Amino acid sequence: MTLTRRTFTAGAALAGLAGPALSQGFQRDITMVVPWAAGGGTDTLARTLVKNAKQHIGVNVNVVNRTGGTGAVGMQSVSAARPDGYTVGLVTFHLSAYRLMGLSQLSYRDFQPLALLNRTPAAFSVKADSPFKTLKDLVDYAKANPGVVTVANSGAGANTHLSAAVLAKNTGIKLSFVPFDGGAPARTAMVGGHVSALVSGPDEVLQYVKTGQVRFLAMVGEQRHPSFPDVPTVAEAGFPIQNIIYDWRGIAGPKNLPADIAKALNEGFAKMASDPDFITLMDQVALPRVYMNGADFGTFLAGMETSLQPALAEVGLLKI
Repeated sequence: MTLTRRTFTAGAALAGLAGPALSQGFQRDITMVVPWAAGGGTDTLARTLVKNAKQHIGVNVNVVNRTGGTGAVGMQSVSAARPDGYTVGLVTFHLSAYRLMGLSQLSYRDFQPLALLNRTPAAFSVKADSPFKTLKDLVDYAKANPGVVTVANSGAGANTHLSAAVLAKNTGIKLSFVPFDGGAPARTAMVGGHVSALVSGPDEVLQYVKTGQVRFLAMVGEQRHPSFPDVPTVAEAGFPIQNIIYDWRGIAGPKNLPADIAKALNEGFAKMASDPDFITLMDQVALPRVYMNGADFGTFLAGMETSLQPALAEVGLLKI
């Protein structure tokens, strides 16, 4: 018997032999691979996004954590999955950098983008008692004292490291970059007074800003952060950056998803991203919500690689 997509039986769909019979909706739960550890910020974002999935897409979306290789293990498993709509992944900024840094051949080209959920600017921050009251103070001091200003970040090649490197190049200053294995130890070094400044996601220092221990100098974004409307952008501070390098998180599936399946997933994740529970979480943790559909997300990813190449070359990390 010859089966077409439109007449495919529910029993065969349950057996995983093809995609969902979309005239009837998805026939079984969907798996979302998160390439980072359970309990972390990205994992929490993913679980909150899909918390009410059944209301929006008719089935549950179950999170599975597959860690390793700085996210590459989990993302690779998504790119290699059957393109039937039942496996998707939460992909992150690292996907933009793997190929350029020679860490993996994996790139956005190996996926079908479905939805951009978040785009976070890098933020320059200092201890509350720092002599640097503005970003101009820091830049002026660094010009007069090359290499003296130490700037912590979450690791070589992170968007925070590259954002600071672009600023240094544009202003002709020399900063001493201090990479750490993640945002938490970098933040601890700044709060402890072991470095002059920190470049991080604003969410990573949110609690310290609230308690008055840390203050922002500027955000490396196109507009002010919705959670911190009093903090200027780098352009407003007098140091515009043409190609902003954002941290980002989104949803992608394997390449070659049939058009009807991709459409159903696009529509489903758009509804989940508009769910009040998801909106509340994102606003509470100061992660800007920037929703893009699959086509626009793909355009964003292509532009991100264009922005990353000169920044990685500047710090000696470009390997292509």
